[in-house]
Amino acid sequence: MRLLKARPSQQRFFRRVLRSNPVPRKIVTDQLRSYPAAKADIPELAQVKHVFVKAAARVNNRTENSHQPTRRRERQMCGFRDARRTQAFLSCFGPISGSTSRCPETG
Repeated sequence: MRLLKARPSQQRFFRRVLRSNPVPRKIVTDQLRSYPAAKADIPELAQVKHVFVKAAARVNNRTENSHQPTRRRERQMCGFRDARRTQAFLSCFGPISGSTSRCPETG
């Protein structure tokens, strides 16, 4: 979406979506007031349920935590000069270190 999220731009967005898709049962948006104002002006969307999603803090933590082993491997690669030798070493060393590490998340 554009940075300008006023009612006319939302109306254009809803009309463009309705041209290529059927009328939805539910619309999920963030809490901007331009969405319900634009939805009220379009007769096809008058009876559609509108759900607001509240953006919460720390919703990205699960994604970030899943990349920790990769980041740990990247830190280990910093000590090597050649990326090919580093990758060869880590591909052999990774399974061994995974079974012998004392990290709390691996048990």
